Parts: sequence; structure tokens; C-alpha cells
Amino acid sequence: MPKKQPYLFFNMKQELQKIAILGSVILLSIFIELTRKQNVLIALQWFLQAGLIWGFICQFTWWQLSLNRANEHAPLYHALGLGNRLTILRGGLIAVTGGFLFLPHEVWFAALPYSLSVILDRVDGFVARRYKQTSLLGTQLDITFDALGLMIAPLMAISSGQIHWSYFLLSIAYYIYQAGLQYRKKQALPIYSSPENSLRRTLAGFQMGLITLVLWSIFTSTFTIIASIAFMLPVLFGFGIDWFINTGKVNAQIIMTLAHISDQIFQPILRVLVVLSLFLFLKTNSTPHFIWLGLMLSMMTIFFGVAGRVGALFILITLGLIDMQINALTSTIIISASWILMLGTGHLSLWKFGDEWVKRYDGA
Repeated sequence: MPKKQPYLFFNMKQELQKIAILGSVILLSIFIELTRKQNVLIALQWFLQAGLIWGFICQFTWWQLSLNRANEHAPLYHALGLGNRLTILRGGLIAVTGGFLFLPHEVWFAALPYSLSVILDRVDGFVARRYKQTSLLGTQLDITFDALGLMIAPLMAISSGQIHWSYFLLSIAYYIYQAGLQYRKKQALPIYSSPENSLRRTLAGFQMGLITLVLWSIFTSTFTIIASIAFMLPVLFGFGIDWFINTGKVNAQIIMTLAHISDQIFQPILRVLVVLSLFLFLKTNSTPHFIWLGLMLSMMTIFFGVAGRVGALFILITLGLIDMQINALTSTIIISASWILMLGTGHLSLWKFGDEWVKRYDGA
């Protein structure tokens, strides 16, 4: 280790200690405010839960400080950097959210800090690149805090009946996947690397967006229960494919093969499916004229692949806001439109508006 590195470690540890103390003071301030507005026992439970999560965030960051470098062979940075500080702030907001888990509360108490953490997820990486301090630490914290947030926030949504209980499978999938890899390491079994795939981050971002809207209770629970299943399935499928690659059961080339099949066949089929099912829905259900017009326009954008993601988003928002009966037809619309929103319209699309922004990696 270069002579300068122990001094840099000392600087970063001091900086992290100050952040940990500041975060603890903020949690204590929120606790004091809650004691004035809530039962003392409720406030105390919130403080203990939030404090434990904040403690984990600070301790985990402490363990990973040696990763605060551009790559494995680069020297350590002189400080945590603004990007990593924002990522740690995002972890603190998740801790505030976690404090409300299993507690009676106004929904915005938990929705607000989690929403801010989701926004920061798109900001911290941009800031790290802007100030030329992208790091392995930022990547590790980003992945860990994403998984932590997608454990805590869905549990709240499940407990309130806003999403299906099966969504918890997504919450624990990352931890099961990592435990499996650790087991193979201990058993000296080979682990094969998965290729870089921007779709992983894309799908994770959509999960955070969905859960944010669910916590704000913007949509009807009948809609969000079906939508949560639709959003969950591609992620679980991705974990399964990665596991088969890591264990050597399939070749890494399968990622490109599946992406090609999805683009050429699956996504165009989804477009036709959305158009047909939505047409039947409009034919059998009376809707206000302006909604009917908007849905018809969305059908056209999806069918021709002209900003199809925008059309799918409009369909989902509209169906989420109206009180409708969940049946095979409406479930088909929700699931198909959700997958178009996440995957895109695929082959023979005239204008794939939004694809570049959705796939862009903004994490540190």
C-alpha cells in the first residue's frame, strides 16, 4: 500500500464519522418531533428501527472505504466526494423510511423520504461524473442501498394491501442471489461472470418508481396489485438467467440471444396484444370522451412504435386512476403495457423516444 493511503483512509474515516453523527442528530430531532405528535412508544420504535438501519449504512460504508477509487489499480481519492455523500444521504432517507415500517402513520411520512431517495438515485451518479470522481465505492453503495430500499418500501406497501404479497420475492431475490454466490465461493465452486447489461439498472429503476407511486396511494389498489406482479416478473427472470450464467449452466451469450428474441418477437407481440385488449376494453366499457381519445392515441403510438413507452405510461396512469373491475382483459392490458414501458416497443418501431434516457446509467 502506498505511504499516502493510510492518511487518506484517516481523512475518509473522519469524514464518515462526521456524517454518521450528523445523521444521528437528525434522527434524534425527528424522534423528538414524533414524541410531540405521536405516542412515545411509537416514536421510540421508529427511532430504534431508523437508527439500526442508519447504523448499518454507516458501518457498511466504513467497510467499503478501500473501494473509493476509480478502479482496482487506481489510487484512493482524497475524500468521499460529493457523489458518494449524496448516496449516503440516500441511505439516510431510506433509514427514515424504514423507521415507519410496522407503524401506523400518515402515508406521506414514509412516501416523502423514499421519494427523495429515488430522485437522488438519478442524481448521485451524474454528480460523481460531473466532478470526475466515479468510484467502485459509489457503485457498491448504489447497489446495496437500492436493494435495501426495495426491501423496506415494498414491505410497507404489502402491509397496507397496496401490492401483492408475492412482490416480497423481488425484495429478497438480491439477498438470496448473493447468498448463493457466497456459498459457491466457500465450496470452491466456479463462478462465471455475467456480462454487463443495462437492463438490470433499468428494471430496478422502474421498481423504485412503481413503489414510490404506490406509497403515495395515487393509484387504486386493484390496479397496483396487478401492476406490481407485472413489474416484478422481469426482474425475477433476470436473476434466474444471471444465476444460470454464474453457475455455468448456460453460456453468457444467452443474454444477447434473449435480447434479440425480445426485440424481434416478444415486444412486437406485446404491442399487438395491448392494442387488441385495449380495443375490446373500450368497446365494452363506457369512458369519458377525453379518456377514450387519449387511450386511442396511446394505442396508435404503441402499434406503430412511435414513443410507445409514453403511450404505455399514459395507459397505465389512466387505468390506475379509474375505478375498474380486474378481470382477464384488464389484467392483460396492465401486464402488457407494463412490459412495454419497461422493455420498449422493439422491432419495427418508427421512433423509440425515451429508450436512450431509460437505459442510460446514472449510478456512480
